Amino acid sequence: MAGGNAIRGSRIGAGPMGENERGETAPRQWVSFFCANGHETRPAFAMEAAVPDNWDCQRCGFPAGRESTAPPAAPRNEPYKTHLAYVKERRSDADGDAILEEALARLRARRGE
Repeated sequence: MAGGNAIRGSRIGAGPMGENERGETAPRQWVSFFCANGHETRPAFAMEAAVPDNWDCQRCGFPAGRESTAPPAAPRNEPYKTHLAYVKERRSDADGDAILEEALARLRARRGE
């Protein structure tokens, strides 16, 4: 089809992008961060940017620090607790028995027993 649209299949801004179109990139520095699993992450920061003390590891997601000999500790992973587990933390067995007896007494009174 000779009379078709010449820009069909292109997108705005398509084509080679170089420094002459975008401008010069900021000078960068690569900083090493080490996690508890021994992984090294090297993100790039602008030279004038403040470098944080901690960074998330790209491989495992653990926190990573700047020192390879003393990386931050891995976060503790608490197991899932049910509602009953939380109730048992707040109340003793004696408290639970007393509440149960009180509820049963109200139920029996309502039934007329």
